[in-house]
Amino acid sequence: MRYSLLTLVALLAACDQAPTFTEAEPGEHLSAGEATVTKTDENAFSLPLANLSPSRRLDFSVGNSFFRNPWVIAPASTDARDGLGPLFNTNACQNCHIKDGRGHPPAPDAKQAVSMLVRLSVPAEETDDLTQSGLVPEPNYGGQFQDAAIPDIEPEGRVRVSYEPVTMTFADGHQVELRKPRLTFTHLAYGEMHPATLFSARIAPPMIGLGLLEAISEDDILAHADPDDSDGDGISGRANRVWDRETKTTALGRFGWKAGQPSLRQQNAEAFANDMGLNSHLVPTDSCAPAQKDCLAMPNGGETEVSDSILDDVTFYTRNLAVPARRNVDDPQVLQGKSLFFQANCQGCHVPKYTTASEAAEPELAGQTIRPYTDMLLHDMGPGLADGRPEFLANGQEWRTPPLWGIGLTEAVNGHTQFLHDGRARNLMEAILWHDGEAALSRDKVLTFDAEQRAALLAFLNSL
Repeated sequence: MRYSLLTLVALLAACDQAPTFTEAEPGEHLSAGEATVTKTDENAFSLPLANLSPSRRLDFSVGNSFFRNPWVIAPASTDARDGLGPLFNTNACQNCHIKDGRGHPPAPDAKQAVSMLVRLSVPAEETDDLTQSGLVPEPNYGGQFQDAAIPDIEPEGRVRVSYEPVTMTFADGHQVELRKPRLTFTHLAYGEMHPATLFSARIAPPMIGLGLLEAISEDDILAHADPDDSDGDGISGRANRVWDRETKTTALGRFGWKAGQPSLRQQNAEAFANDMGLNSHLVPTDSCAPAQKDCLAMPNGGETEVSDSILDDVTFYTRNLAVPARRNVDDPQVLQGKSLFFQANCQGCHVPKYTTASEAAEPELAGQTIRPYTDMLLHDMGPGLADGRPEFLANGQEWRTPPLWGIGLTEAVNGHTQFLHDGRARNLMEAILWHDGEAALSRDKVLTFDAEQRAALLAFLNSL
């Protein structure tokens, strides 16, 4: 991608003006303000907000039970938790968001892609109404590929991921071999897919701090939007506007890899419907595509399988999962890495700090100084990361800036370090090197870093 002289001058000026950090900022270790927790082991992502009252922790535990425990086939004696499928990706939220953390691509010999799903759509025509969905589902397989099913129903098929190498070279000659994924679908049970089908592999993101992100005011998010790149820094983040099922209007997109959901409640309802085949008042459809007659004929768990009460419980749980405190904020190497982070203008998208609104969904979420390292906006990340699949206003090369808080605890919680929307990056440096488009200048700055600087940058990221 070419950049104007104005953009290059702006980047050089930003590098020259980047601060040098010699000590931690006051309160910097408290990533979630008063809601921050201090656990750093495998359960670090599964705790309630530190400032959640004891009585409300009971509500948190109830929501956790519906998030963690499996749903079953209907009809069943467990009528509050039946209706699974007929087609689905998994039977419990926790199976994808493992320990409330990050999913991963399937191993080569895996029968199911348990914590990775594949979204499907076909290009829209001028006559298509995209108001509510933002896309057109694939005719035979719907909007999401489902590789599991209840007895007597065929799963839609299998998905496999293979990789081809892509090499990046630093200025000092150090080389990193990236891996570019390729999806393969086999055992298709409901006919061939539309020849123009668009695919997007998505791993489950971490659940921490979602209520705090929901509590950032819309004005504070839009203050970082610069769709026309008026300041000439090469970064032109923009908001997604998506359909809000509760208000029946468009709203700011906040959640999902392309900011396709406006609220946690809707995000949860969509996940129940698409990942587990469970309907609700908010999303009354199940996982069967119109062409899947046997699937449509199977018994369900009632007119509403996920009651409003259960959806409220799960939303309370997901809204109040805490963020762990940062580690080693005063370490000289971490401070050096923070300075390098700013020199590369990474904070141009990964905005470090906000104060949540005074009116939030829960009082514990209000007025907190948080450090999520995201702007919640869409950015063009270049052709290498593109899925080619639009979602409301997001185009095929745009992704929402993911929060970085807690990223250094991924291995402790989930036992791996696979990052980006499809898990292609096997570590944080690979994730950085996949950045392109609006982030190309920042990536190119990182490519000038020597071994000591690279280690410092990673030390800072792993402290988050």
